[in-house]
Amino acid sequence: SLVRFICTCKSWSDLIGSSSFVSTHLHRNVTKHAHVYLLCLHHPNVERQADPDDPYVEQEFQWSLFSNETFEDCSKLSHPLGSTKHYVIYGSSNGLVCISDEMLNFDSPIHIWNPSVRKLRTAPISSNINIKFSHVALQSGFHPGVNDYKAVRLMRTNKRALAVEVYSLRTDSWKMIEAIPPWLKCTWQHYKGTFFNGVAYHIVEKGPIFSIMSFDLGSEQFEEFIAPDAICSSWGLCIDVYKGQICLLSKCYGCEEEGMEKIDLWVLQEKLWKQLFPFIYPFGYCYDIIGINIDDELLMGRTDIAKGVADLFLCNYESKQVRETGIKLGLMSYGEIESLCSITYIESMVLLN
Repeated sequence: SLVRFICTCKSWSDLIGSSSFVSTHLHRNVTKHAHVYLLCLHHPNVERQADPDDPYVEQEFQWSLFSNETFEDCSKLSHPLGSTKHYVIYGSSNGLVCISDEMLNFDSPIHIWNPSVRKLRTAPISSNINIKFSHVALQSGFHPGVNDYKAVRLMRTNKRALAVEVYSLRTDSWKMIEAIPPWLKCTWQHYKGTFFNGVAYHIVEKGPIFSIMSFDLGSEQFEEFIAPDAICSSWGLCIDVYKGQICLLSKCYGCEEEGMEKIDLWVLQEKLWKQLFPFIYPFGYCYDIIGINIDDELLMGRTDIAKGVADLFLCNYESKQVRETGIKLGLMSYGEIESLCSITYIESMVLLN
């Protein structure tokens, strides 16, 4: 591992920490999809039975890196905060992972974690916030245009007060966004989000309408894309990236093919939604949509509330085959699937020095 080489001698540590090494290695891994792993908070005991009265049940969960090809447990990781408290992943780019509280508050600590070198940076407390916000959404990632890792935090109160802040890893500081469009100054409910090519995307519900709000962390501009008419509920709704395009996934009842179920799929092309052929998989399993992996396969979880875990499955778009990975994901306190993302294993740890 990188940690072993860094600890071998100072010259190796200096070489691995240099910007030229980081850029070269990162470019190689990204272009070839090399060293890609799943970072999961999972339960190592397959036969675990959850006891709701056991105050130590959460301590049994384990952070691990799994092979993206074989799903083998490649590396067990110590919790970056030395804690048993649940944390959730709010974005991952080039191996840097943003984690924070399971239930976000306006003062929740935000951490940028590099699992490959076991380094962690905690964003400073913002000096811009002087009121308590009741609704908080967080997303993070790498912006290639400004060559910086950033996080965006949207906060609002029940009285429609709204604040948007951007954190820069390079400057280790927060910036308040002043120009907020009128269509965002209303009562809205945030659901899932994703980050792609320097832009944060969030599913928001405003009254009866679902839309996708985007925020470019380079230009600091907002855009809104009204969701397709077929989307009328947040249940089974997910946003991710499919073949280099922002996509919406919606679980629905009924399928034209006998003995099969389907998940509808739309991609955003030239600011318009285009519906593609749906993901189709065998009937009989109650799956939750997690997202899409780096190989454009559908990530699904089959929840077992009694055991407090969810089995991770993958569905191939072309073959319609579903594969079981053997990975048991941990559940959030309110029964939803815990953090999961694909990450590049060798990355720019120099940014966390």
